Amino acid sequence: MGLGARNPDREIFSNFGPSHLTSIDWTNSYHRTSVASSLVKGVYTMETDRKKKRVGREARAKPWWDFFHFTLLEELFDPNDKSIYGAVYEYELYNLYQNTPHLRVAPRYVIAFRGTSLRLKTIYCDVKLDLRCFFNCLHRGARFVHAIEAITNMVGKHQESAIWLAGHSLGAGLALLAGKTMIKSGYFLESYIFNPPISSIPLDQLLQSQRLKSVLRIAESVLKSTLTLLLKDLQLEEDDPRLASWTPYLYVNSQDIICSEYIGYFKHKTIMSKIGVSKIESRGARSSIRSLLVQRRRTSSPSDLSTEPLHLLLSADMTINRNNPSESKTVHGLHQWWEQDPALRANWESCCIRPCTESKMVKLLN
Repeated sequence: MGLGARNPDREIFSNFGPSHLTSIDWTNSYHRTSVASSLVKGVYTMETDRKKKRVGREARAKPWWDFFHFTLLEELFDPNDKSIYGAVYEYELYNLYQNTPHLRVAPRYVIAFRGTSLRLKTIYCDVKLDLRCFFNCLHRGARFVHAIEAITNMVGKHQESAIWLAGHSLGAGLALLAGKTMIKSGYFLESYIFNPPISSIPLDQLLQSQRLKSVLRIAESVLKSTLTLLLKDLQLEEDDPRLASWTPYLYVNSQDIICSEYIGYFKHKTIMSKIGVSKIESRGARSSIRSLLVQRRRTSSPSDLSTEPLHLLLSADMTINRNNPSESKTVHGLHQWWEQDPALRANWESCCIRPCTESKMVKLLN
């Protein structure tokens, strides 16, 4: 997930980055998206610079943040393979926005995470973490523990409203899990999640029939809900209101097998609510079948991340890219999210997803 730059020219900001954004309007969602994705690209390029020993004028990473007036505060190194997997950036112009309370506040700090790098020295650790995403045990990895320590340190020193999280692919999984973890500690961090992995079967990619997909998803919810009652000696847990109050920005491509099932996931929540069985969906969504069978005798709590799927969300602002892929714009590529062509951005679908009940739907998703 997040295979890095196969074409070396894509690492050069002036050739491939959103250099057309010479002035940033933080109230503009496209501008925020472009900046956040560029900072993540900066992490990818830093790691490539490190591997190829590019320093000084040969290094290519700095323009990805310098162009938007950010400085690099800290590189985050994986405890196992010592690769650069993340970075902490500071916005140089943040203080200018302190005197304009009527405008949307820019971030003071952005903590960004790259995705998978399929290179010799990183492939083992990165692919191992990819598997942890799909088996809902990313929280046990040393990289996640290190990331949470870095985020906690920043939150302890600064206001949470001034800190953003951003990540792509595997890094999106880290950012998503980190955001959910910080919520349980009472901190709500604005988060930009690009092409996040999901552990569900990508039915939208495998089946054409909408009715069959709906039937399979309903059957899965009923099965998991039933197993939860049979195998767990627990009362039915209510949705955590803190999680419902957190609204990350999700970016998915409808043809990307890694993240497209988020579309089906939220559609399914809507269908289950419309037919009056949202409690069955909610109960089944909290655990995978594997976790129910493997952890049968283990007690858990609503804050236990070990039994909770990574993609369990109650609220989100989701952007769906429905453009067809091209040689330069792949369905899983980070670069699609700073698309310069307004005609192509017109094929981006915006979805506002909020907690819903059987009596009131607060969700927009076609």
